[in-house]
Amino acid sequence: MPFHFADLDDQTRRFMLDEVEQDLANNNLYLSPRLSEAGLRDYPDALRTASRSGNEVTLATVLRGSGRIRQSEERRTRSGRITIVRVPVTAPETLAEGEFNRFYARGLCRRALAEGVKEVEIYRAKEVASPRPESQTKIGRRIDAAQLLLDLRSHPGVEPALGLPPGPNSGLSVRLP
Repeated sequence: MPFHFADLDDQTRRFMLDEVEQDLANNNLYLSPRLSEAGLRDYPDALRTASRSGNEVTLATVLRGSGRIRQSEERRTRSGRITIVRVPVTAPETLAEGEFNRFYARGLCRRALAEGVKEVEIYRAKEVASPRPESQTKIGRRIDAAQLLLDLRSHPGVEPALGLPPGPNSGLSVRLP
């Protein structure tokens, strides 16, 4: 089931694309270790295209094609040994959903601030089979748009300090109040 981004329109997309370009210019774009050489090469343009006119589904479709995701990765066991494991088949979707949502949230925060709106509202943008209780408690809360924007910019590829988006597969995003 795809996300429903409440305020994904041309205006938000312009801010999203500007955020992508800013990360590229500052060499700050998150590049997942699961991306292959082809994935590393193609990812920036795929993200630009998705931001301009697509969504997380179109980004995942590009990532799934032509060997853009590695087949295997190293994982450290509890005992400290390193083993080789298969990359989950859902890796393209997980990466695409997380990163598209982050840039959507960044773009929306920029839009809100440009329109004089100080806060954005957390909502469930994607239905999930088993919602996490900690995610459920966030729905309906408002969060300072400037703080969220700074947090998302400052923590590429990791869960932001403010906890939004709250990790992979949460289904949460933000919208204008």
